[in-house]
Amino acid sequence: MGGGSVWLEILIFAMAAVFFIYRLRNVLGRKHGEERERPNPFTPRDNTGATGPTVDSDNVIPLPSRGPVADLPDLPDPSGPVSLEDGLRMIRAADPTFNERTFLLGAKAAFEMIVKAFADGDTPTLRPLLADEVYDRFAAAIRERQAAGETLESRIHSIESVDLTGARLDGRTAHCTVTFTTRQTHVTRDAQGVVIDGDEARPEEVVDIWTFSRNTRASDPNWHLSETRSGG
Repeated sequence: MGGGSVWLEILIFAMAAVFFIYRLRNVLGRKHGEERERPNPFTPRDNTGATGPTVDSDNVIPLPSRGPVADLPDLPDPSGPVSLEDGLRMIRAADPTFNERTFLLGAKAAFEMIVKAFADGDTPTLRPLLADEVYDRFAAAIRERQAAGETLESRIHSIESVDLTGARLDGRTAHCTVTFTTRQTHVTRDAQGVVIDGDEARPEEVVDIWTFSRNTRASDPNWHLSETRSGG
C-alpha cells in the first residue's frame, strides 16, 4: 500500500507539472498588438505595389542570408572616392538583397513622412527614421518652435524627381545619397496664427540632398536618414 501511494503522488505531481508548463508556454509564447511597429517605408514591394512581406504578430519571417564581402572578387578600393556604380556594386556585395528601385521607393516614402512629421512636431514618427545626430537636430528645432508658440505648415505639392546620386560602403555601413527635386510650401505662423514666414499660395522648387545609411549586417532592413543638405 505504501509503495502504491508514493507512485500515485508522483503521477499527480507529474500531471500538475505538465499542466503548468503548458499554461506558461501559452502565456510567454504570444505577442500582443502593442508590439507592432510602424510600417517601414523600405520594406520591399511586390509587383502589385503592396508592401511585403508583412510580419504578423504571431509569425516571424527570416531575412535572406547575406554572404561576406570577402567572398566576392573585383570590388573597388573603398578607402577612396568611388563612382555611383562602383558604390552600388560594393553595397550589393555586402547585401545581395539590396535593390535600387525598392530603395528609391522607400526613400521617397520616407522623405514624405519625415517632411510631414517635422512640420507636425511628431517626434515618435521621426525617431525610427533618423540617425541619432539628425534626430537630435530635428528634435531641437521642434522644441524651439514649440517654445516660441509657432507652428509650421509644410506641403509637398509635387515630387519632380527622386535620383540616386551617390553610394558607398564604409566597413559594414552602406550610404546612399538621394536628390529630391520637389515643389513645396512652408508657412510659419505665430501663436496668434499670423503668418510670419512663407506663402502658402506660392510653391517653390526645393532641392534636398539626403543620405540614408544602414548596417548591412543588421537584421533590421530599415535605413536611417544620416545627413541632409540643400542643393545649390
